[in-house]
Amino acid sequence: MRLLVAGVLALLLAGCGAWRAGDAGEDPAAVADLRSETRGDTAEPAAALTYYGKIRKLGGIELLREQDAARRALTKSRSDSSRMRYALAVTVPGMPAADEVRALEALEPLTRNAGSPLHGLALLMTGMLQEQRRLDVQAQGLQQKLDAMLELERSMTGREGGVQRKR
Repeated sequence: MRLLVAGVLALLLAGCGAWRAGDAGEDPAAVADLRSETRGDTAEPAAALTYYGKIRKLGGIELLREQDAARRALTKSRSDSSRMRYALAVTVPGMPAADEVRALEALEPLTRNAGSPLHGLALLMTGMLQEQRRLDVQAQGLQQKLDAMLELERSMTGREGGVQRKR
Protein backbone atom coordinates (compact mmCIF):
# COMPACT_ATOMS: atom_id res chain seq x y z
CA MET A 1 0.00 0.00 0.00
CA ARG A 2 2.79 2.44 0.89
CA LEU A 3 4.55 1.56 -2.32
CA LEU A 4 1.41 2.38 -4.29
CA VAL A 5 0.99 5.74 -2.54
CA ALA A 6 4.68 6.56 -3.12
CA GLY A 7 4.32 5.64 -6.80
CA VAL A 8 1.25 7.85 -7.23
CA LEU A 9 3.02 10.76 -5.50
CA ALA A 10 6.05 10.31 -7.76
CA LEU A 11 3.83 10.39 -10.86
CA LEU A 12 2.01 13.48 -9.61
CA LEU A 13 5.24 15.30 -8.90
CA ALA A 14 6.66 14.34 -12.28
CA GLY A 15 3.48 15.54 -13.94
CA CYS A 16 3.70 18.88 -12.12
CA GLY A 17 7.26 19.34 -13.37
CA ALA A 18 6.29 18.50 -16.95
CA TRP A 19 3.30 20.82 -16.79
CA ARG A 20 5.40 23.65 -15.43
CA ALA A 21 8.08 23.20 -18.09
CA GLY A 22 5.47 23.31 -20.81
CA ASP A 23 3.72 26.36 -19.36
CA ALA A 24 1.90 28.16 -22.16
CA GLY A 25 3.14 31.64 -22.93
CA GLU A 26 6.47 31.31 -21.14
CA ASP A 27 9.28 31.59 -23.64
CA PRO A 28 12.58 30.39 -22.09
CA ALA A 29 14.55 32.86 -24.23
CA ALA A 30 12.38 35.77 -23.06
CA VAL A 31 12.79 34.73 -19.43
CA ALA A 32 16.55 34.54 -19.90
CA ASP A 33 16.56 38.02 -21.50
CA LEU A 34 14.53 39.42 -18.62
CA ARG A 35 16.92 37.93 -16.08
CA SER A 36 19.96 39.29 -17.90
CA GLU A 37 18.41 42.78 -18.03
CA THR A 38 17.75 42.81 -14.31
CA ARG A 39 21.38 42.15 -13.45
CA GLY A 40 22.29 45.80 -14.03
CA ASP A 41 22.23 48.56 -11.48
CA THR A 42 19.15 47.87 -9.37
CA ALA A 43 20.13 49.82 -6.27
CA GLU A 44 18.44 53.10 -7.28
CA PRO A 45 15.12 51.57 -8.45
CA ALA A 46 15.03 49.41 -5.32
CA ALA A 47 15.67 52.46 -3.14
CA ALA A 48 12.91 54.37 -4.97
CA LEU A 49 10.44 51.54 -4.41
CA THR A 50 11.42 51.30 -0.76
CA TYR A 51 10.89 55.05 -0.42
CA TYR A 52 7.46 54.74 -2.04
CA GLY A 53 6.54 51.96 0.37
CA LYS A 54 7.41 54.28 3.24
CA ILE A 55 5.55 57.38 2.03
CA ARG A 56 2.48 55.42 0.98
CA LYS A 57 1.79 54.78 4.66
CA LEU A 58 2.08 58.43 5.73
CA GLY A 59 -0.94 60.42 6.84
CA GLY A 60 -2.03 63.84 5.60
CA ILE A 61 0.33 66.21 7.44
CA GLU A 62 3.34 63.86 7.27
CA LEU A 63 2.78 63.32 3.56
CA LEU A 64 2.56 67.06 2.92
CA ARG A 65 5.85 67.53 4.78
CA GLU A 66 7.48 64.78 2.75
CA GLN A 67 6.17 66.27 -0.50
CA ASP A 68 7.60 69.63 0.50
CA ALA A 69 10.96 68.05 1.39
CA ALA A 70 11.02 66.26 -1.96
CA ARG A 71 10.20 69.52 -3.77
CA ARG A 72 13.02 71.32 -1.93
CA ALA A 73 15.44 68.48 -2.74
CA LEU A 74 14.47 68.72 -6.42
CA THR A 75 15.05 72.47 -6.56
CA LYS A 76 18.40 72.02 -4.80
CA SER A 77 19.59 69.14 -6.96
CA ARG A 78 18.04 68.11 -10.27
CA SER A 79 19.47 64.59 -9.99
CA ASP A 80 17.64 61.52 -11.24
CA SER A 81 16.98 60.28 -7.72
CA SER A 82 15.55 63.63 -6.56
CA ARG A 83 13.30 63.70 -9.65
CA MET A 84 12.03 60.20 -8.88
CA ARG A 85 11.59 61.04 -5.18
CA TYR A 86 9.49 64.07 -6.05
CA ALA A 87 7.39 62.18 -8.62
CA LEU A 88 6.70 59.40 -6.14
CA ALA A 89 5.86 61.83 -3.35
CA VAL A 90 3.28 63.79 -5.34
CA THR A 91 1.51 60.75 -6.79
CA VAL A 92 0.54 58.81 -3.67
CA PRO A 93 -2.94 57.45 -4.46
CA GLY A 94 -5.91 58.59 -2.45
CA MET A 95 -4.32 61.82 -1.31
CA PRO A 96 -5.76 65.18 -2.27
CA ALA A 97 -2.27 66.57 -2.83
CA ALA A 98 -1.58 64.23 -5.76
CA ASP A 99 -0.25 66.16 -8.74
CA GLU A 100 0.23 64.03 -11.83
CA VAL A 101 1.21 66.97 -14.05
CA ARG A 102 4.18 67.94 -11.89
CA ALA A 103 5.19 64.30 -11.57
CA LEU A 104 5.18 63.92 -15.35
CA GLU A 105 7.28 67.07 -15.69
CA ALA A 106 9.80 65.72 -13.18
CA LEU A 107 9.94 62.31 -14.88
CA GLU A 108 10.30 63.61 -18.44
CA PRO A 109 14.13 63.95 -18.36
CA LEU A 110 14.39 60.44 -16.90
CA THR A 111 12.31 58.97 -19.72
CA ARG A 112 14.66 60.55 -22.28
CA ASN A 113 17.83 59.34 -20.53
CA ALA A 114 18.11 55.64 -21.40
CA GLY A 115 21.39 55.42 -19.45
CA SER A 116 19.77 56.26 -16.13
CA PRO A 117 19.19 53.37 -13.71
CA LEU A 118 15.76 54.89 -13.06
CA HIS A 119 14.82 55.02 -16.76
CA GLY A 120 12.63 51.91 -16.71
CA LEU A 121 10.81 52.93 -13.55
CA ALA A 122 10.27 56.42 -14.98
CA LEU A 123 8.78 54.93 -18.17
CA LEU A 124 6.48 52.74 -16.11
CA MET A 125 5.33 55.62 -13.95
CA THR A 126 4.84 57.91 -16.94
CA GLY A 127 2.69 55.34 -18.70
CA MET A 128 0.59 54.76 -15.60
CA LEU A 129 0.15 58.48 -14.92
CA GLN A 130 -0.87 59.17 -18.52
CA GLU A 131 -3.38 56.33 -18.37
CA GLN A 132 -4.75 57.68 -15.09
CA ARG A 133 -5.22 61.10 -16.66
CA ARG A 134 -7.00 59.53 -19.63
CA LEU A 135 -9.32 57.59 -17.32
CA ASP A 136 -10.03 60.73 -15.26
CA VAL A 137 -11.05 62.62 -18.41
CA GLN A 138 -13.22 59.70 -19.47
CA ALA A 139 -14.87 59.55 -16.03
CA GLN A 140 -15.60 63.29 -16.15
CA GLY A 141 -17.23 62.87 -19.55
CA LEU A 142 -19.37 60.01 -18.30
CA GLN A 143 -20.38 62.02 -15.22
CA GLN A 144 -21.47 64.90 -17.46
CA LYS A 145 -23.57 62.52 -19.57
CA LEU A 146 -25.15 61.05 -16.45
CA ASP A 147 -25.94 64.52 -15.10
CA ALA A 148 -27.51 65.48 -18.43
CA MET A 149 -29.65 62.34 -18.43
CA LEU A 150 -30.80 63.00 -14.86
CA GLU A 151 -31.68 66.58 -15.79
CA LEU A 152 -33.64 65.31 -18.81
CA GLU A 153 -35.48 62.83 -16.61
CA ARG A 154 -36.37 65.58 -14.13
CA SER A 155 -37.66 67.86 -16.87
CA MET A 156 -39.76 65.07 -18.40
CA THR A 157 -41.39 64.06 -15.14
CA GLY A 158 -41.78 67.55 -13.76
CA ARG A 159 -40.40 66.43 -10.43
CA GLU A 160 -37.29 67.59 -8.70
CA GLY A 161 -36.33 64.10 -7.53
CA GLY A 162 -36.98 62.26 -10.77
CA VAL A 163 -38.99 59.08 -11.18
CA GLN A 164 -39.67 57.10 -8.03
CA ARG A 165 -38.37 53.60 -8.47
CA LYS A 166 -40.01 50.48 -7.08
CA ARG A 167 -37.89 48.47 -4.71
